[in-house]
Amino acid sequence: MSGKGDCYNKAPMESFWGILKPGLAYHRKFKTRQQAIQEITEYIETFYN
Repeated sequence: MSGKGDCYNKAPMESFWGILKPGLAYHRKFKTRQQAIQEITEYIETFYN
């Protein structure tokens, strides 16, 4: 997906992070890394897909 002059170089990941951050991560503090991993994985599997 990378290459010189490729205007869609990072578009899929930028779109993903643009949805994930406001939908889940902003304004939240996770107590542990494991809790963050679990909730982000759950969010991806249920909402994003």
